[in-house]
Amino acid sequence: MRLIYFLILIFSCFAGANGQTASSWSNFRGGQDLLGSTEVRFPDKPKLIWSYQIGDNIKSTAVIADGRIVVGATDGVVYCLDLKGKLIWKYKTENSIEAPALILNNRIFVGNLDGTLYALKLSDGSLIWKYKTDNQIMGSANYWKLGFKTWLIVGSYDYNLHCVDAQTGKMKWKYESDNFINGEAACFNGKAIFGGCDGFLHIVDINSGKSDSKINVATYVAGSCPVSDQMAYIGDYDGKFSKVDTRAGKIVWSWENKEAKQPFVASASLSDDKLVTGNRDKFIYCFDKNSGKLLWNFNTGNRVEASPVIIRDKVLTANMRGDLALIKLSDGSLIWKYEVGNSILHNPAVIENLMVVCTLNGAIYCFGK
Repeated sequence: MRLIYFLILIFSCFAGANGQTASSWSNFRGGQDLLGSTEVRFPDKPKLIWSYQIGDNIKSTAVIADGRIVVGATDGVVYCLDLKGKLIWKYKTENSIEAPALILNNRIFVGNLDGTLYALKLSDGSLIWKYKTDNQIMGSANYWKLGFKTWLIVGSYDYNLHCVDAQTGKMKWKYESDNFINGEAACFNGKAIFGGCDGFLHIVDINSGKSDSKINVATYVAGSCPVSDQMAYIGDYDGKFSKVDTRAGKIVWSWENKEAKQPFVASASLSDDKLVTGNRDKFIYCFDKNSGKLLWNFNTGNRVEASPVIIRDKVLTANMRGDLALIKLSDGSLIWKYEVGNSILHNPAVIENLMVVCTLNGAIYCFGK
């Protein structure tokens, strides 16, 4: 019996460290390290189960936890649905929402374009607190636990990375970069790691708010970077993709399509020895994450801004024409395709046998078995 309790404790600690379980996709890339991958079961030929239409655009992604689906829209409203597509509640903020939400400890944290970070109750959408930055919030909040405290990490177009007490909404520190912060910071090993519009990869100590290092990697970084084994994987607006050693402070390898030179807006996904990302040149690319060797590419037919999601041996992709596709991780061959007919700007949220994707025209779709 003691062994069973011990194993449950170990599993709980592991699940809590990354924030991802079979029934939750609690931030836009699934977990704190932003790997964008999951080991849940998912059908090769998913069926459309339901759809829900709102009255405005959706530029963010859905997040899922505790049987709730949460998504913000450009009408400034946070919508909460159940897994059957029924509206539970909605909360009106004071400006457009383009940033994905974070669900943590029965609370929702979401920022909007007037720079306000909101904390809402997951149960009924009531306001807990508000925190104000000095410019718009475009990326999701992330979190890190230090002792008994949970800290939220969120970037703003005021050039600052903000660290906020998740319980009270009080600021712990601000770290100033040299330009806008568009994506979400990965939280890994007590560090917040993000690429900014200043072209640097920043590694910030979450306890102190001080810079560990600042690595010149690119020009403009729009997406977020997954982190694994102290290595960060980052694409830039000039069409270069790089692996960066955060300890040594140097680029390990870089790749670019010199003919196209289109931006990497999507964030990469990692699984074992493979890395998958999308580019505005319409292609999904798969690399050996150790060597940087291109293993395969897949033409989606339109530019890609939505980040791919690796589901075991499959890759789920979306493009700006509104095409969803499942392709084989091994060789990039097509398994399944579905046309929703409107632009998809952000990746789907994936849980066991279910995925939820949002389109620019305000449609929320649920696929599964």
